[in-house]
Amino acid sequence: MQPITVRTKGAAPQDAPTARRIIHFAYGSNMNPEQIHQRCTGAEVLGPARLPGHALGFFGNNRLWDGGLETVVPAPGHTLWGVLYALGHTDADSLDAWQGVRLNGTGEYFHSPATVFDERGEGRFAVLYKKDLLGEPVPPSREYLGFILDGARARGLPEYYLRELAALPRTPARFIVPRSPAEAREGTLSTSCPDCASLIDENGRLIEDISGRAS
Repeated sequence: MQPITVRTKGAAPQDAPTARRIIHFAYGSNMNPEQIHQRCTGAEVLGPARLPGHALGFFGNNRLWDGGLETVVPAPGHTLWGVLYALGHTDADSLDAWQGVRLNGTGEYFHSPATVFDERGEGRFAVLYKKDLLGEPVPPSREYLGFILDGARARGLPEYYLRELAALPRTPARFIVPRSPAEAREGTLSTSCPDCASLIDENGRLIEDISGRAS
């Protein structure tokens, strides 16, 4: 992530070194305190925020929770809610690694700048994660959607939005979730990787490794 300078009115000169932070807008599982604290030990919660004209969508293959992975999609007339975090560079890099963000664009997600609005209605420039390859929508697992919903409740998102999340289509996970990252790497490959498409079956499971041996 690129640094975003946050200027605070009336800040003393000695506060200047702490002013350079990355403002991140989380709208999915990273809203959940349990997950963000695991991935970013120093993340500062700035509060709820909304992104007008967008909604939550699910696509691809979630190797940890089964079902689809969340992303932001254009949706006129709708509002996507989430939470703002202030991240230091170490925490931002850690979150990128967990989320599968790669600077060459081959990862699960890429950085997308956006103007979101906080609880006071003030516009805030932030960075969010967005999926590159979508394809057909894939419902999230029931367990994953519940984890996202728990995070939305914990962050105090509006009741109407909690009801919208609870009403989204979902399917039961086909395995015990969440998997550890190691289990996910051994068991499945993401269908968002174009070069890997020939190595996986219709359920997203490994057919053969790169050397041609059957798994």
